[in-house]
Amino acid sequence: MRMTYIDSSRSYLLGFFSSLIVVASVLGAFGIPLVSSEGMTIRSYLVHGDLPNAADDTAWQQVSPITIPLSGQVITRPVWPEPTVHALTVRSIHNGTEIAFLLEWQDNTKNDRLTPGTFRDGVAIGLPLGDAPAFFCMGQLDHYVNIWHWKADWQTDIDRRAARASEKKEGEVRTFEVIPRRVSSVEDLIGGGFSTLTTKDKQGRVQGQAVWKDGVWHVVMRRPLVSEEQENEATLVPGRMQTVSFAVWNGENKERNGQKAVAPWFQLSIDPVAKL
Repeated sequence: MRMTYIDSSRSYLLGFFSSLIVVASVLGAFGIPLVSSEGMTIRSYLVHGDLPNAADDTAWQQVSPITIPLSGQVITRPVWPEPTVHALTVRSIHNGTEIAFLLEWQDNTKNDRLTPGTFRDGVAIGLPLGDAPAFFCMGQLDHYVNIWHWKADWQTDIDRRAARASEKKEGEVRTFEVIPRRVSSVEDLIGGGFSTLTTKDKQGRVQGQAVWKDGVWHVVMRRPLVSEEQENEATLVPGRMQTVSFAVWNGENKERNGQKAVAPWFQLSIDPVAKL
């Protein structure tokens, strides 16, 4: 009887672990990480010199990435339980003066236009105003969130204007094309709860640069560390541990506003400047 029990237990364990392997393979195929090798902490590494503007700068290869899982927004209507983006890779560096983030995720379609019936790709970083973390989606009353929202169509507007300026030749007939003027591809916002999202009067403090290549978005966002507005701008202090959240929109999946993939509060550890 004892031998039969042991054999049955072994068969059960073998089946259990085989099932885990199958589940892990399926999740991996969809880009969903089972665990993060760095736990819940995102480190912003201290570096020398100017921070990179471009996602393909070799400086990013010196920084260890962390891949965080994303889930659907199911807190408020309209809920979005099945987003198409399941993971976001994050890198961060700072030089004591500025801080930068490189965000990367798989997206097989590039959606960089916003027209009736079509929607844009996007990604956002949420940082609490003050020491206490607010509700990670849009903040809450008396616990506001500073949101940096990169938008693919804004990036295209900036890139198209830059391309036109470099291609214009003296004496050439200029074709008429309306391209919005943008100070940045990132909208700087304040949230104090659902339906309270407000655009800050002063834009351009947070700059963005992005490229879509081989089915992957690579987005860089950067901002000076020193805050100009203590009440309306997230405080980012070297040597300090604070919280950060993320959201991703896939325009091809008609995601917009609250219909998005989200990652709730993670710890952000900014290296102290004293290491230099």
